[in-house]
Amino acid sequence: MARHAQSRARTRLSRRSKAVSGLALSTLVGTALWAWPASGDDHDGRTDAKSTTSSTASGPDTPRTPAAAPKSAPNAARNVAAGRPIPGLSDAARKRIPANSRQVLVVTGKDMDSFQSQVVLYTREEGSDDWEPGPTWSAHNAAHGWTDDHRYGDLRSPIGVYTLTDAGGLLPAPDGTKLPYDHNSSFVADGTGVEGEPLAGAFDYVIAINYNRNPGTSPLDPHRPWGDAKGGGVWLHVDHDGPTQGCVSLKPKVMRQLLRTLDPDLHPVIVMGPADY
Repeated sequence: MARHAQSRARTRLSRRSKAVSGLALSTLVGTALWAWPASGDDHDGRTDAKSTTSSTASGPDTPRTPAAAPKSAPNAARNVAAGRPIPGLSDAARKRIPANSRQVLVVTGKDMDSFQSQVVLYTREEGSDDWEPGPTWSAHNAAHGWTDDHRYGDLRSPIGVYTLTDAGGLLPAPDGTKLPYDHNSSFVADGTGVEGEPLAGAFDYVIAINYNRNPGTSPLDPHRPWGDAKGGGVWLHVDHDGPTQGCVSLKPKVMRQLLRTLDPDLHPVIVMGPADY
């Protein structure tokens, strides 16, 4: 990617994002986007671009039985959810949805090695046991599918249940955005994706998935609590019509809808993995 400009102030909430210099962002990128410049371990054009995509990936020995995130993981949701079970999830996944969550974004991969997935937002009213599904949206995940032991550069999306607390993007926050939003010129993706698709606009809107990151910070924050080897910078972001390096990508109108809908007061989480996770 081209060098990133200094961070601008957030446009939402009283919290302001940390300034990130080009060098610092380069470090972030090393563990950010996981889908060619718009998803996963590296958010600059270096790993997302077709000409520089990592050739390292999990092979056929990648574990096929989803495992819970490390117990020490500070960002993983681990409490039992109140409410009628959301369909298509294992008991283990359901038990890791926090009891206070009233918004659950379910990302279901076609299979363990597929980069095609679908997304549904489930919600429930306060005091209700009835989870209501919204529309189903098509999405892309990492080029080589899913893993329960994500490593930097493996081109797989991490399986798990993670909180959603922070957003940002190259464009201003859509009217009605509730998550803290970092409007920042550093959200730029250059080059082309693994299938040759342009990446321009992939970071117009992003929502940080709290895998190996500190909640309450800009998606651009480079800190990785579990270490750089475990990857990071896993986001929901604008789809570029191709697989990612680890992120989940959705059409622009869907990203705008999610930004208007996800509410910190409702403790939103994402449940992501292959079918039957």
